[in-house]
Amino acid sequence: MTIEPILFVAAALTLTAVVASKLAARLGIPALLLFLALGMLVGVDGPGGVEFDDAAVAQAVGVAALALILFDGGLGTRWDVVRPVVGPGIALATVSVAVTAGVTGAVATWVLDLPIEVGLLLGAIVSSTDAAAVFSVLRSRSTGLRGGIQPTLELESGANDPMAVFLTIGLVELAAGTTSSWTELIPGLIAQAGIGCAAGLVAGYVGRLVLNRIELGSDGLYPVLSISIALFTYGGTALAGGSGFLAVYLCGLWLGNHDVIHGNSISRFHDAVAWLAQIGMFLVLGLLVSPSRLPSVAWSAFAVTAVLILVARPIATALSLTPFRVPWRDQAVVAWIGLRGATPIILATFPLVEGIPQSQTLFDVVFFVVLTSVLVQGTTVGPVARLLGATSHAPPRQPSPLEPGRPLPDGTSLRQLTIVDGTFADGRALVDLHLPQRALLVLLERDGTFVVPTGATHLAADDIVTLLVDDDTFAETRSLLMAGEPAPGQPD
Repeated sequence: MTIEPILFVAAALTLTAVVASKLAARLGIPALLLFLALGMLVGVDGPGGVEFDDAAVAQAVGVAALALILFDGGLGTRWDVVRPVVGPGIALATVSVAVTAGVTGAVATWVLDLPIEVGLLLGAIVSSTDAAAVFSVLRSRSTGLRGGIQPTLELESGANDPMAVFLTIGLVELAAGTTSSWTELIPGLIAQAGIGCAAGLVAGYVGRLVLNRIELGSDGLYPVLSISIALFTYGGTALAGGSGFLAVYLCGLWLGNHDVIHGNSISRFHDAVAWLAQIGMFLVLGLLVSPSRLPSVAWSAFAVTAVLILVARPIATALSLTPFRVPWRDQAVVAWIGLRGATPIILATFPLVEGIPQSQTLFDVVFFVVLTSVLVQGTTVGPVARLLGATSHAPPRQPSPLEPGRPLPDGTSLRQLTIVDGTFADGRALVDLHLPQRALLVLLERDGTFVVPTGATHLAADDIVTLLVDDDTFAETRSLLMAGEPAPGQPD
């Protein structure tokens, strides 16, 4: 076959997916659901009739796509907003994943009549929330979530993949008989997390230096360099025995919260790459499933899904967030928006590739769980949040008309800060801040609108201010504006 038909079909599917995303926004359903449906229509049981059953290829595509999605998620996560919820976010990314896997796995063992290690394997596969689904749903809604709920969810979805991957691989090894004890796997978990954290932060630090100091012949090469940094970080960390997913998220988080030349264009580029990765990943995963097999597992899969959404996730969320005194309403919102997406489907390919008995049943059940989660939870984010009083108006953020990061001849540059609720700057007029003499506040972004502030302008939580400062003045200004910042885990 020549390349032209492949290019034509790929372009047609991508175009259809883009149009479907617009339709999904109008209908109020996650676009990811339509991407999956499109893949299923093209697949063996649909009108397209394409036969695709290579789990290894689907796994490779999914892993690469998820790495790019996590990098973009890190770029778009504001550290000033996330820092107060680091404790709850890490608890959700670790304790919640383990509890969810245990509760769901125990029920799956009974409902599907599986060996205990295989039932727990199913629980591990669906234990983590999905970054692609969470980022897509939260950032596509015109109604945001108040306080620390949204950053907690984004931090959890970006950081919980290592625990889910560890549990899945460990239980695959137990089911395959290649290991006999969990104690043999614990050092691996510690190594993956440690190496992943270190590699991600180092990659972010070095990547920023490279982006800011290297002079390329064309501005268009900087986004290409950034995507190379992302893939290098994932691949290098994985080869070193660490968690590539955690590393690439932290690398993006570092770059997104430090001044980088062409930062806005890089961010927009990776937003487009993340969308393309989501479309490709869900199309391939949709191709891999055979809808004709789903009715045979529907009732059992529905029972597992109900336990996951209504029992396991709320219990895991309560155990993770109660020690941080998070209000029960916020806990309920976090529990409900524990969306499952591509990550569980990708993890479900591991037992298929390894030839674990009943792995096809596991894959079909996981696919049903994902479809139900995205359809039920993804479409009810707004109503549930409004019912629990957790909404706040948060229109989509527009690109800044100024480009932070490029140094000027006098040593100053444009730097950005996000005003945090309860800090010194929150609610004060600009004239009352007594900024350092060399600090100039040149632009204010509030609710997606950019304004040039005056002395009478009052700052508010979630405002993004752009300052013209040098490094020392920026540090002094930040300490002034952020004085009295809430401690991590403190309720709003």
